[in-house]
Amino acid sequence: MRLGITGHRGLSPQVEAQVRADLTKVIDAFDDEDLVAISCIADGPDSWFAQAVLEQGGRLEAVIPAAEYRESLPDWHHPVYDELMARAVDVHDTGMKESTSQAHQAGSEIVVGLADQMIAVWDGQPARGYGGTADVVAYARRVGVPVHIVWPEGATRD
Repeated sequence: MRLGITGHRGLSPQVEAQVRADLTKVIDAFDDEDLVAISCIADGPDSWFAQAVLEQGGRLEAVIPAAEYRESLPDWHHPVYDELMARAVDVHDTGMKESTSQAHQAGSEIVVGLADQMIAVWDGQPARGYGGTADVVAYARRVGVPVHIVWPEGATRD
């Protein structure tokens, strides 16, 4: 099973703990040996999901939205990003240079195209900018890729 991931970044520590637990439950429902996470490995759910799949014995395919993508991520996330990139069995890229909203959406569309199912850490609200989680969910639904929503009851984001 090839599972793509998308989700909100910048979640509070309390929501993060809930989301991580929920993502583990999702992963546990699949056969670990055949499980592939497809992720842009940004900070937040992208990386949490990739790490959890790898910890369970699955594989990771990384999607890089732009050549300058890593530099656009928070500095504190670079060691995690680098570790996950080193563990990826395959890397896909958009061919774009600048890490823009358009590049992020293009990367997410590659994730959707490679996935049998999408996991979306999503509060159900509209995207706050082009290429946000809501846009990825809408794209997946439009092209017929099933979406499994993960959002803890009562959780909010800033």
